[in-house]
Amino acid sequence: MKRFQPKLKEKRWDIKKEEFLLKQWMDENLYIPKWDENKPIFSIDTPPPYASGIWHIAAAAHYVQFDFFARYFRMKGYNIYFPMGIDRNGLPIELRVEKEYNIKAREMDRETFLDLCSKKLDEYERYILDVVRRMGMTANFLNPYKTDSPEYRALTQATFIELWKRGLIYEDSRPTIWCPECYTPIAEAEVEYVKRKGKLYYIKFPLKEDPSRHVVIATTRPELIGATAAVLYHPDDDRYKDLENKEVIIPIYNYSVKIIPHKVVNPEYGSGMMMLSSFGDLEDVRLFRELNLTPRILISPNGTMNELSGKYVGLKSEEARKEIVKDLEKEGYILKMEWIDQNIPTCWRSKNPVEFIFVKALYLKQLEYKKVLLKLIDEITFIPDFHKQLLINWINSVSIDWAISRDRFYGTEVPIWYCKKCGHPHIPEPGRYYRPWKEKAPFSKCEKCGYTEFVGDSRTFDTWMDSSISCLYISKYKRDNKFFEKVFPVTLRPQGIDIVRTWLYYTLLRVYQLTNKPAFKYVRLSGMGLDEKGRPMSKSLGNIVEPIPVIDKYGADAFRLWAAGETKIGYNYLYKEDKIISARNFITKLWNIARFISNFPDMSKSVSLKDLTLVDKYLLLRLNNLIKLADKEFSSLDSFETIRELRRFVWEIFASHYLEMVKPRLYNADSTFGENEVASAMATIHLALKAILKIIHPITPFVTDYIWRELYGGNILNQTFPEAFELDIDNEIFDEIMLFNSLIWKYKEKNGLKKKDYISKVVAPSILKPAYSDLKAMHRIIQLDFSDQILNVEDSVIQI
Repeated sequence: MKRFQPKLKEKRWDIKKEEFLLKQWMDENLYIPKWDENKPIFSIDTPPPYASGIWHIAAAAHYVQFDFFARYFRMKGYNIYFPMGIDRNGLPIELRVEKEYNIKAREMDRETFLDLCSKKLDEYERYILDVVRRMGMTANFLNPYKTDSPEYRALTQATFIELWKRGLIYEDSRPTIWCPECYTPIAEAEVEYVKRKGKLYYIKFPLKEDPSRHVVIATTRPELIGATAAVLYHPDDDRYKDLENKEVIIPIYNYSVKIIPHKVVNPEYGSGMMMLSSFGDLEDVRLFRELNLTPRILISPNGTMNELSGKYVGLKSEEARKEIVKDLEKEGYILKMEWIDQNIPTCWRSKNPVEFIFVKALYLKQLEYKKVLLKLIDEITFIPDFHKQLLINWINSVSIDWAISRDRFYGTEVPIWYCKKCGHPHIPEPGRYYRPWKEKAPFSKCEKCGYTEFVGDSRTFDTWMDSSISCLYISKYKRDNKFFEKVFPVTLRPQGIDIVRTWLYYTLLRVYQLTNKPAFKYVRLSGMGLDEKGRPMSKSLGNIVEPIPVIDKYGADAFRLWAAGETKIGYNYLYKEDKIISARNFITKLWNIARFISNFPDMSKSVSLKDLTLVDKYLLLRLNNLIKLADKEFSSLDSFETIRELRRFVWEIFASHYLEMVKPRLYNADSTFGENEVASAMATIHLALKAILKIIHPITPFVTDYIWRELYGGNILNQTFPEAFELDIDNEIFDEIMLFNSLIWKYKEKNGLKKKDYISKVVAPSILKPAYSDLKAMHRIIQLDFSDQILNVEDSVIQI
C-alpha cells in the first residue's frame, strides 16, 4: 500500500492561524444570522457586558461558555439568534470619568460630561468587542446593540410609559436607600451586606418621670440618637413591662419619646431595648410606618449631618459618631462599649455604607407580584436546578417597591415634564427617545390647570430598567410583531449567580408586567470565576488576569477548553495557568493525531460499517458512548463530563491504544494484512477523527475548523453534530485490549526490551481472539495463542 505524505504539514498547531481563521469566518459571514423558516430557533439573551473597564479572564470564560452551545445547536440544525450587546448606561462610567478627569458631574455642564462618558465608553467597547472576536465567539458582534442608543432608550421609556399608564409606577417622597457617595437612590437589590467588627455602645436614657432612674439601650449608631422616635422592648420581657407608655429623655437632644412593647425586639441582643431611629435600616422604615411615627432625618444626601443634628452639622456620619460618643461619655451617658460582628448595608458599586433618607423618587410596584413570580419561575428550566433557590430566596426577601429613578446623568432619562405651576406630571406618547432636561415639552398646556410652562425631569433610570428588557429589545418588541412571535420567549438566558437578584429578577418582573409571559425558557447560571487562591478577581485585590495576554500566549482554543471543562455548571471555577497549559497540550495532541491520520486516504465513504473489522467496530462502539454523552450534555447546556471523557478517549483510548494497535495494519509494510483490513483501518481512523472534531468543535473551533478544511474541505460549522454509528455489535472488549497492551509494555520495560523488540510467545484469554492480527503485529509476538483456561488478561503467559 502506498504511503501518503501528511496533508497537515506543520508539526505543531500554530496559534497564529487563529487570526487567519477569524478573517476567514468574517469573509464567510459566519456572524450574520442565516434563517431557514423550517428550522427551530435557538435564541440567546446574551448578557451585554458593561463597558466600564478591562475584562478579567473569569468574566471572559463565562461568555465563551454559552458560545459553545450556540455552535452546538447550529450543528444540530437550529436557526441561531445570537445578538451581542454592550451595556453603556449607569453610574460606573460616571464615577470612572469623574475619577480619571478629576471632575464632578454636578459641577459642570451636563452635555459636556455626557460627551466625556460616551467617548470613554467607545474606548471600552472597542476593547470588549476585540476580546469577543479574539475568543472566537459567533455572536453578532459586527452590529452590536447599545443600551445608550436612541432606539434602546426609546424602548426603555416606552415600557415606562406603558406601566405608568397602567398604574404600576408612582412617585412618592419616602425613606429611600441612598448612597451618599453615588449621590442617588439605589434599589434593595443593589445593597450588599459586608461583615465587619463594630462598636456596640450601651447608653443610659433617663426616665422622664424620674431622671434619677434610667434604661440602658445598646446601639451601633449613636449619631442617630437625635433621630429617635420611640424606644421598644419585647412584650414578654418582664424587665421592662412596668415601663410601657412611659417616656425617656433623649441624651444631648433633651426631648422625650415613649417606651413601646413590640415583638420585633430581640431580648437577647444588647440590653433588650431598642432605639427606633430614622433610619438605621429597612426594618426601622417599616416600623415607622407601622407605628405611624414622624421621622426626624439627621443625615443629608451627601452623607453629612444636617441642621437638625445641632452642633454636629456638616460632619460625615462616622465623624459625628465619634464626636457624639465623646459628648455622651463626658456627660456620663455611656455605660460600656463592646466589639461585635456587624452586617453593614453597603452600595454594591461604591462599597460605601448606605443611608436611609427621605427622597422623592419613582417606584415600580413589585410587592404585589411576588406570588405570581414564584409561580412563573416553575415554567422556566433552571440549569443547574439548585440555583433556582437563589431566586426564590430573593423574591421572598423583597420588602419594598423598586426605586427606579436615579439622581444621576448618563442613563436613560425619565420621560416626565411637570407643570411649572401646579407640579402635575405629564407623560408623552411612546415611540421616540425623549430628553426632558434639554427638550421642550411635547404638550401645549397642563391637563390639570391649563398652565403653558413645564419643567423637564432631570433624573435618569436605574440601569436595570434598561438591562431588564434586553430580551424584549432583541426580540423586537413593539417594533416587529412577526419577529417577536418567532423568538419570544427567548430560548436561553445565560448569566452569573452574582446578578440573580438584579438582572434575572428584574427581567422576570418587568417582562411579566409587560407581556404576562416568562422572559425565557432556560436560565443557565454560572458560578463565580476565582483566582488561584479562591478569591474573586478585583482591582482592589490586584489579582485580575486579562484574557488577551493568555490567549496570545496559549491560543483561544486552550482558553476555551479550560473554560468548558474546569468545573460543573453552577459551581465556582478557579483560574490556574497550568490548567491552560494542560488544555494547550491536549490541543497539541489532537493536532498530532490528525497529522498522523492525514497520511492516509479517507476510505470512510467507500467502506461500509458492516465491513469493518471487529477491532475497528469496537473502537466506534466505544466512541458511540462519547457521542451520546456529548449530545445529551450539550443539549442540557453543560460540558464538564463531556470534556473529561473526550480528553480520556482521545488521549488514552484512541491515540495510545487504538492508533498504536492499527499502525502495522495502516502501513502494512510486510503485507501481513489483506486489502480489506487495511481499508477498514483507514476508514475507521477518519470516521473517528471526524466525529471527534465535530464533538469538540463547539469548544475548540479554531484547530478543528483548520483541520477540517485541510483534510475534508469546507467549514466544519456547516457539518451536523455526529450521531452514533449504526453497528451490528452490542459489546466491545476495548478495556481488555488496553489492559493487554499495558501488560505487554510493562513486561518489555521490566525485561529491558524496547516496544519494537519481538516476544516469542504469549498465551492470552480467548476473549482477545478478535484482535489477534492487530495485537500480534503491534507487539511483535511470534506466537500468539489463546486459552479458555485463562480468564483474566492479567494472567496471560508471556515468554521472551
